[in-house]
Amino acid sequence: MKLFSRFFRKAPQAVIVVSGLPRSGTSMMMKMLEAGGLEVLTDHIRQPNADNPQGYYEFERVKKLPEGDTLWIKEAEGKVVKIISALLMHLPPDHTYKILFMRRSMDEILASQKQMLVRRGEDPDKSNDADMARLFEKHVREVHTWLDKQPNLTYLDVDYNAMLADPRPQLARILPFLGCNLDLEKMAATVNPSLYRQRRS
Repeated sequence: MKLFSRFFRKAPQAVIVVSGLPRSGTSMMMKMLEAGGLEVLTDHIRQPNADNPQGYYEFERVKKLPEGDTLWIKEAEGKVVKIISALLMHLPPDHTYKILFMRRSMDEILASQKQMLVRRGEDPDKSNDADMARLFEKHVREVHTWLDKQPNLTYLDVDYNAMLADPRPQLARILPFLGCNLDLEKMAATVNPSLYRQRRS
């Protein structure tokens, strides 16, 4: 009987990853997926603040991926976890992943990061915007090149700016990609235009 049950064991579910550059809308997407009915993997250590009043949805052990801390990934199967783009290449290849990669106007990302530095009492002009933009864009290209070569994952780029303008067309792409029966209306209702504070024309 044990051999029989082991033979018919259910295949592992993919880990759903929300990724992107910092300040690209990853926390918003986490909240949307949670509202839609998915379970999120978060430890609530980083509390909401003025920069992210609806919460960061972070899981601290993610930051230890470069150190080889990957045992928690088994716990993430069938759930959603936020992993910034700089850590994606440390994901172990013995799991499957579905990655939602958030894309946002670079001007807005830089402006949002500067505002965060101001709130922390740090110098917002310690780095040059043009240099930072080039570094970020190069990083995103490198990450996508890596993603395209991985047989154990699929990914979908999600436009943050388009999501804020009208979430439903974006969600109509996301739901088939994830293969989940989620509540689209509840997901769309979480979009809060008042939090779109670094809007660029």
